[in-house]
Amino acid sequence: MIDRKQLIYFYKTLILLVLFSCGTERNDPAPPLAKVTPPSTTPLIHYTVVARHPHDTTSFTEGLLFHNNTLYESTGAPNYLPQTRSAIGIADLKTGKFEKKTELDKKIYFGEGLLILNNKVYQLTYQNQTGFIYDLKTFNRLGQFGYQNKEGWGMTTEGKHLIFSDGTCNLTYLDPTDFRVVRTLPVIENGYELPAINELEYIKGYIYANVWMTNRIVKIDPNTGQVVGSLDLSALQEESKTRHRDLNELNGIAYDSIKDRILITGKMWPDLYEISFPH
Repeated sequence: MIDRKQLIYFYKTLILLVLFSCGTERNDPAPPLAKVTPPSTTPLIHYTVVARHPHDTTSFTEGLLFHNNTLYESTGAPNYLPQTRSAIGIADLKTGKFEKKTELDKKIYFGEGLLILNNKVYQLTYQNQTGFIYDLKTFNRLGQFGYQNKEGWGMTTEGKHLIFSDGTCNLTYLDPTDFRVVRTLPVIENGYELPAINELEYIKGYIYANVWMTNRIVKIDPNTGQVVGSLDLSALQEESKTRHRDLNELNGIAYDSIKDRILITGKMWPDLYEISFPH
């Protein structure tokens, strides 16, 4: 059993990494992935790779989701990567081609996470405290909304609220009618707040979240905010880097509820990995 001093050291190290990197995620050259070992008190979720699908290596993935057998992806555009764009589109699993549906002016906005709810597409932006709403069929812009969080990162929904992360330990629940905050849920692991929560996916009653600058996906109980499991996907990041050395960190979880399959990828990764694990 890991002792208290080891836990304190682990979290201090991770928090320092986040503080040091604050404000540099999108516009400065990406630092190397943090070598973080999940605390032994968090159950490790074992997975297998079912299939590999091609992925556009110019896609700086910020959001990923399935809806009606279609895989949607939102991307960001760091200044140091001129080939990237802040867009939402459809990712073709057979070809890897990204079919753009809408795009933001990257001189003004940095595209972040997305979700689909009631035939509307919602998109966050990084530091503008602004989100956009689109019609799902046409991708015509229907409006926009604001939020008080300093930053916007990942998004998901349990079918009722807009749930988003902001780079801290907190998940914010918004009412989709008036965008008021109805709940703030801190993510807690082994008694400590877990910062740098990033891309999100709701799978069978649990929230799965990428932890920024690590190869971890954590499983969160939305009733309590407690981390109840963790996947270590370091092997997939290492494999991907042998095929495209300029990739960035793991980011992107999509659940296909129709076929009960899960896809993960990363920013500018050459593949989308279909993985299987108890869920």
